[in-house]
Amino acid sequence: MNTHFQFRQFRVGHRRSSMKVGTDAVLLGAWADVTGAKTILDAGTGTGVIALMLAQRTGGDAAIDAIEIDSEAAADAAENFAYSPWSSALSLIRMPLQKFDTQLRYDLIISNPPYFINSLKPPSPSRQTARHADRLTFDDLIAAATKLGKQPLGRLAVILPTEESIIFHTKASAQGLCLTRRCNFQTRAHKPVERVLMEFSFQHAELLTETLCLYSHGQEWTPAYRKLTGAFYLKD
Repeated sequence: MNTHFQFRQFRVGHRRSSMKVGTDAVLLGAWADVTGAKTILDAGTGTGVIALMLAQRTGGDAAIDAIEIDSEAAADAAENFAYSPWSSALSLIRMPLQKFDTQLRYDLIISNPPYFINSLKPPSPSRQTARHADRLTFDDLIAAATKLGKQPLGRLAVILPTEESIIFHTKASAQGLCLTRRCNFQTRAHKPVERVLMEFSFQHAELLTETLCLYSHGQEWTPAYRKLTGAFYLKD
């Protein structure tokens, strides 16, 4: 069994965690706007892939706090951070997001959140924690963003399936967060949208919408996907 995933500038070990490196995390880590971000919070970091991607993108100049409740995933993340080129910029926090409090306010809060709502739960408790919204609800994440985000310029970035993205957008809007960027992601041009990347702000701004497709033909990545993820994947 493969125990790690190798990126260009770092590797992500996942020998303990049930959740491995996936397209969702890589998409969000590459797409989120890090312009001017000096303080970043990764809510539900898992094995730390998004936090590591943002550390690479900011050159280690941003202070990145990464929260994870699952002990096995957190153990993997701690190792991944320690062996990365940006270990001094990365801090792992092992506690529920709902209990986390700090005087620090974040320029960017980012999350690949649990999203299965009222669905059959996987047998593994760790996979259940990672993918079901019982222990970190959308309301919890939005509340944390409004509490911990730097106002008025702080941002919240998430990735969700299409149906769940509508629910999250509705809830975030009700709490004063404005959707400013959206990317509709599909594996192929003729396929339905499978994931929606969203970025919210405390300030109103015109919504920028784009569509990103993974494959152009066969297993060939589209130029747009190559451009977005080229700084990370070893595959050219």
